[in-house]
Amino acid sequence: MLRSRLLRSFAALAGAILIASCSDAVVTNPTAPASAVESHHSGSDDSGSLRGAVPDPTQLELKAVWWKKQQKNLVRVSQTISPDGGIISIPETGLTIRFPQGAVAQPLTVTVTADDKYVAYKMEPSGTVFLQDVEVTQSLAATSIFGSPLKSQLYAAYIADDNIKLSGKVPVIEIEPSRTIFSVLSPLLPQAQVWVIRHFSRYMLASG
Repeated sequence: MLRSRLLRSFAALAGAILIASCSDAVVTNPTAPASAVESHHSGSDDSGSLRGAVPDPTQLELKAVWWKKQQKNLVRVSQTISPDGGIISIPETGLTIRFPQGAVAQPLTVTVTADDKYVAYKMEPSGTVFLQDVEVTQSLAATSIFGSPLKSQLYAAYIADDNIKLSGKVPVIEIEPSRTIFSVLSPLLPQAQVWVIRHFSRYMLASG
């Protein structure tokens, strides 16, 4: 009897260890090399998966993600953000930017312009620094990677705020804290990318 109980206890313990080891194997999809970043808290409930920005990504070059269809007209929106916070969005491209309370000290009119070929935006006034983390959400529905399993990491990248061409490999100044949101029905299919910023400039969604 005692031996039988010991065997059952051992089997239960072995099963628990196996389950724990499987759960440890679940890997998040950070958008910056883990060795190059530090943990970063954005103030949102699920921001623990975000990684810290990389101010000097050692001359990393990335490829900008394409839109499914080229934008026929220049898409630009403006919105005044108050110290209480606010939201600016571009429905045509699936972009939403949320400014928390305290992000700006006084009302600020911001302008966001979407690139016509690539998932990239110029955010103005360029050089504006925010007092709180600003959250950017990019739906992937209008992008070339939507509807297929993700083949490589996605990066939210800060690039030079000038007329640099986005074709081919693009030099990156900074990689922003970011995470990929996948479909609950099919965990391999990416639905959106979320990242945080502290300043306005030019940003693109890219892959390695």
